[in-house]
Amino acid sequence: MGDENYVIRDNPEKHRFEIDLGDGSFAIAEYTVAAGRIMFTHTEVPPEHEGKGLGTLLIRHGLAEARRRGLKVIPICPFFAAYIEKHPEEKDLLDDGWRIQFGLPADDGQG
Repeated sequence: MGDENYVIRDNPEKHRFEIDLGDGSFAIAEYTVAAGRIMFTHTEVPPEHEGKGLGTLLIRHGLAEARRRGLKVIPICPFFAAYIEKHPEEKDLLDDGWRIQFGLPADDGQG
């Protein structure tokens, strides 16, 4: 996948994490932050860059940033939701309303 070849940066002015692909295009994961939560709304990789794992890199980075910042996650973007579904170690990040949608009990404040 070549993770080391890509730099992911937070672009808060555009409300997104992004990878500059060097050809004038960007792979992006858009978000909104409010009230202790981060809502991931859209992930996009240009067609000519698909299949390189860039979407997964953005998702991993976004979830790591949510954890680092102490934010609960609302995965509106279906790619974020599918990733979390396949990676149980990330489900503790889910906002209570989304925990229920994933079939998990609401957070009891202990974690």
